[in-house]
Amino acid sequence: MKIAVYGASGYQGKLVLTELARRDIEAVLTGRDLARLEEAASAVGLPGAERRVAGTSDHGALVSAFRGCDGVINCAGPFTSSGEAVVRAAIAAGCHYVDTSGEQLYVKKIFDTFATEAENAGVSVVPATNDGCVPVDLMAHILADRLDSVEEIITTHVVVGGGGMSRGSLRSVVETIDAIKAGGLAYDDGDWRPGVRARRTAITLPGRSEATPVMAFPVSEVVTIPRHIRVRRVQGLTEAALGDRLNTPLTPEIIESLPEGPDEDSRRTQRFSYVLDATGTDSRRARGIVQGPDTYGTTAVIAVESARRLIADPAKPGVLAPAQAYHPIAFLDFLAPHGIQWIIEDAPAT
Repeated sequence: MKIAVYGASGYQGKLVLTELARRDIEAVLTGRDLARLEEAASAVGLPGAERRVAGTSDHGALVSAFRGCDGVINCAGPFTSSGEAVVRAAIAAGCHYVDTSGEQLYVKKIFDTFATEAENAGVSVVPATNDGCVPVDLMAHILADRLDSVEEIITTHVVVGGGGMSRGSLRSVVETIDAIKAGGLAYDDGDWRPGVRARRTAITLPGRSEATPVMAFPVSEVVTIPRHIRVRRVQGLTEAALGDRLNTPLTPEIIESLPEGPDEDSRRTQRFSYVLDATGTDSRRARGIVQGPDTYGTTAVIAVESARRLIADPAKPGVLAPAQAYHPIAFLDFLAPHGIQWIIEDAPAT
């Protein structure tokens, strides 16, 4: 098995390379700068790994960089401006494709643009294989089976600690700030609508006695969940305090002056909680909770396993939501040794 990592020299890319090495999966380092790829190979202990140089503006070079690989993991954000080129090249090279994007409008565009192309090429494309979208999307499918018929799903993301965002994540924030400020898309009555106001203003999270204020936020599972669940409404939320932090102006100079990303000790202190509240058409309610450490490290584990499963046990070709590509319970159980816990319980009263 051979997997190309595009953006291999970036912060998330190096974590993905480390995970591939841990699992003894051959990695091909790809990106725009050979010197940075050399540094990355040395930094992660893969001095003999193959390096291939290609920029997103050169389709032919990108296709050549992916030739002979079984899959591509794209870690090169911001995805909104460059991701489509990598998807197109991966499909042309006959590679299964996943990425670590959390950019909601980009994820929707991949579904809208590449479904037929990927299907015709016989490859599977699964965007947003990150710490949030994959477990939440899989959990949504489990909740839908429990309720039989679903009226609404509301997902809430809260991350505590961790030492802040990587430079790549901050660049993605800058590129998608308008969508973030507008609250992103919500799914409502068969379509995705922009700028929909949050249907709740606070949530009591597991392990907390006081309610946490929340705001609408462009999470990727709003795009993926309706692909495999018949549901009237889906909306994503995050803690309102994040919105306050993102109001701080960011320039390229400020971003470059910051560390590449949180150090390992900081990541070890981080905890995420993702809560799904589902309401059935008969008014029955259920809650799914996913909790774990280290969003960046968890994303590396999820992205590598997502690509590996597409190669080892192919899903149907096309652009797929996680629950269309992977068995929900089997994948969530795979994450348990990595500190990710999931439970389903009766939802509390709102």
